[in-house]
Amino acid sequence: MITARQKVLAHLKKTRAASAREIARALNMSAPNVRHHLGILTSDGRLEVISVNQRGGRGRPEKIYSLSQSALGDNLSVLADALLNEKNNMETVGEHIAQSQNLIGLANQSMPKKLSVLVEKLNEMHYQARWEAGAEGPRIIFARCPYAKIIESHPELCEMDATILKDALGSNVKQTAKIDKVQGVCIFAAR
Repeated sequence: MITARQKVLAHLKKTRAASAREIARALNMSAPNVRHHLGILTSDGRLEVISVNQRGGRGRPEKIYSLSQSALGDNLSVLADALLNEKNNMETVGEHIAQSQNLIGLANQSMPKKLSVLVEKLNEMHYQARWEAGAEGPRIIFARCPYAKIIESHPELCEMDATILKDALGSNVKQTAKIDKVQGVCIFAAR
């Protein structure tokens, strides 16, 4: 059985954008019921408000909804897969990313400062990273792999991550643990 939210999503997929009133009319639902579902779908990131129209200056402003970019999806994993199949040198790619994220210039900072800046930049890149002190040196921990969709077919991306960390910290880095099927964490030890 198709739920009301699935109907709303299907309608917006077909029409690209609509107000609660338009959706209610098209789906033969009440406007308050549609607004309730739109609120939930917006809060969980599947929809977004793309404009707000004031109808004649009276009453509730009319929000226009559309599928969010994350719900629409993209072809980035297809593109990345194709590019990686060209066998790019992962060390060069890692160096390029470290440079583009301004991670190279950390050399004259203290190690805790380097690690703090590095973790902040990694989190901007969706790694859910943190660092902790270890007996043999600091460890950088990734709670999430932003390449999860393609990492199984391209494990060389871990080499790229190690190069990013090495360039940012100015010391050798070795991966000591790897996220397994989206569970666990990746751990890199700096030496």
